[in-house]
Amino acid sequence: MKLYNTLTRQTETFQPQDGNTLGMYVCGPTVYDHIHIGNVRPVIVFDTMRRYFEGFKGWHVIHVQNITDIDDKLINKSIEAGKTVEEIALTYTDSFFELLKGLGVLQPTHTPKATDHVAGMIELIQGLEKAGFAYEQDGDVYFRVDRFEGYGKLSGRKLDEQEAGARIAASSQKENPFDFTLWKAAKPGEPKWDSPWGEGRPGWHTECVVLSHEYLGEHRDIHAGGNDLVFPHHENEIAQAEASTGKPFFRFWLHNGMLSIGGQKMSKSLGNFDYAKNVLAKYDPETVRYFYLSRHYRKPLDYSEVGLQAAQTAVTRLRTMLTDVEAELRNVSGTYGEEGSLFVASLSAFRARYIEAMDDDLNTVAAIGVLQELVSATNQYKAESTDEDRMALLDAVALLKELGHPLGLFSATAVRENGLEDGLMTLLIELRKQLRTQKEFELADQIRDQLAALGVALKDTAQGTIWSLS
Repeated sequence: MKLYNTLTRQTETFQPQDGNTLGMYVCGPTVYDHIHIGNVRPVIVFDTMRRYFEGFKGWHVIHVQNITDIDDKLINKSIEAGKTVEEIALTYTDSFFELLKGLGVLQPTHTPKATDHVAGMIELIQGLEKAGFAYEQDGDVYFRVDRFEGYGKLSGRKLDEQEAGARIAASSQKENPFDFTLWKAAKPGEPKWDSPWGEGRPGWHTECVVLSHEYLGEHRDIHAGGNDLVFPHHENEIAQAEASTGKPFFRFWLHNGMLSIGGQKMSKSLGNFDYAKNVLAKYDPETVRYFYLSRHYRKPLDYSEVGLQAAQTAVTRLRTMLTDVEAELRNVSGTYGEEGSLFVASLSAFRARYIEAMDDDLNTVAAIGVLQELVSATNQYKAESTDEDRMALLDAVALLKELGHPLGLFSATAVRENGLEDGLMTLLIELRKQLRTQKEFELADQIRDQLAALGVALKDTAQGTIWSLS
């Protein structure tokens, strides 16, 4: 497995540092609003990575994704809405988990809230202050960036070349305009906690350091997020963590590219964004995942309806092969002959190429290409095979599902066990057949149309009528 490491600026061979157990920390949402389509990209990308690690590498992944439930944005939203910060956080935390479920994303191993770990953040800041890396001014505590020799190693920025900005706002209280906030003195009406520096709340950058130490311990293999977090957030995490322990923080830093719309950077300030829940209301989760994974995760991705519609068409093609084969061979058993054996033997090359693609810095673009080629080969064999050799098609279906799992595809197309569902469909198909024999075509068509309205498609073939979930 090779991954591009932002820290070293090169692609490196990756292996968990502790046997088969891997620790992966992915920066989570600030829960002041619904998740927008840009925030969805790291959720899907690193869920795919985790699925691949577990399914194809056999690694046990401890997946931590934090919930930032105290921040300036939350406070501003609570003022606008006339609600408490806690109420705002709870509303949008629930919304986030609903989104994960809707996207078919695996639940992270741990989803800690920042407010549950303030004591640990105070302890970290105290240690930094004692070591000379932090100082207090009027109830605020700042980190001395010029005291940490490695500052800038992740982003490549040098202090003398930087401009104060983003979350590192210049302040007359700071010794250096680039010093960043570890603790903020409380303002009237804001959430607050007692501390050695007076009542206040922790800064954003301290949160992830404490949570990663607590939930991953020494299993700090991968830290991931959008590339907009490289500076200042991730840079400031490294500074605090390594200043406090004297040890390297995370081994690999992975960052996905940003989303754009019409070639323009997407942002709420420009109003050129949409909420992820709105996209899921129009497109099924597998289409959404396919769209995001059809571009390499480190490259920018231009969001468009055209792109989503193309993804929908592509996913439909993959599903059609699955459902057609499953419907035709649902109640068939037996073994295939020589031609079937040759076809099954050819399938191993698809699996090998898929693994090669995913091992190459999670190249989902090439992996999706393998899936499409597998479907083409299967459809060709399906058109040419006869008799018992058609049973070999089930091996192709099984392989397509296996390769689709890390991508989050085909979760709803599993072969169903014989039972009530199949019995009822067999009954309806037989009734429709009798109606057609008796030239009661209108009633027969009503059965077909009403089943279609329920999402069940009937297909008349030379072997008889087959059904599938459309």
